[in-house]
Order: sequence, then C-alpha cells, then structure tokens
Amino acid sequence: MTQVEKNWTGNIHLGTKVDIDVVLKQLCHAFNSSPYFKHNEMVMRVVDEEIEAYIEMQPFMIGNVAFQILHGGVAATILDSIGGIVAMGELYKKAEANDLPDTIKKVTRLATVDMRVDYLAPGRGKYFIARAETLRLGRKGCTMRMTLINDEDKPIATAIASYAY
Repeated sequence: MTQVEKNWTGNIHLGTKVDIDVVLKQLCHAFNSSPYFKHNEMVMRVVDEEIEAYIEMQPFMIGNVAFQILHGGVAATILDSIGGIVAMGELYKKAEANDLPDTIKKVTRLATVDMRVDYLAPGRGKYFIARAETLRLGRKGCTMRMTLINDEDKPIATAIASYAY
C-alpha cells in the first residue's frame, strides 16, 4: 500500500472492516491538503456522518463584476469535488473486509467522466455549501447528484456527474 493510500484510508488494515468515520475524515484531510483547495480556501468536512464542501465568498471568486456573484467555474469545481469525494466514501461504506484491496484501487483511480451543471440562481452569499448523493454505485463507475447552496439555504447550482474507477 502506498503512502497516499494509507493517508486516504486512515491506515486501515486489509482483511478488517473499515472504521467509516476515520476514512471520511482521512478523505477530507487528503482533499484539504490539495494546493488548489488551499489556494481557493475550499474545505471538505464531515457533518452528521456525511462529507460536505464549504467555501467562503472571496473577492477573487467573483465572476460577474457588475453583480458581484460567484464565478460559475468555482461552483462547478466544488460540485465536481464533492461528487468525487462522496463517491469515494460510498465505496468504502459498502466494502466488505475482503473487498478492501479492490476498493482502495477504485478510490485511487476515481475520475470524472462527465458532468452537467445547472445554474439555478446568482451566486450571492457569504459562504456556500455543497453536498452530494449517490444515484447509482456500480462495479466500474457511479452517478452522483450534487447541490450547492448559499448561507441562506438557497440552491445556487446543481449537477449530475458520472465517475469511473
């Protein structure tokens, strides 16, 4: 097992059932260590035993200067990111002890294949939270639905994405 796999799995031991709380926290830690996430101040966190993405509005994230709203690319990035990390968590949640080597392989190879974003409202808010749900979790890939809301709980954007592993 590589150092990256150990970091992403919370140093799980093959042949034992995973402690999903540890794994979800380790997945968040791995994503939060990304230079891109740090630069944009995006944070993955575990809330009520689920991973969510959080980002505060910053001046450099403004896409429409006239209306001072969040750039659509920032919204799409956070939606894609939460879809992927939640898919990883779901793979671990359904893994049996003897499936762990295959699950680790899937998680480390997970990649976005396709994503559609619908922008529902102008990106106004002090902060934004993204969450994801699994629509389908298959042998070779999954389909996720993601939603981005603002600090007033107003939906800003939604997305559906396919991930391969």
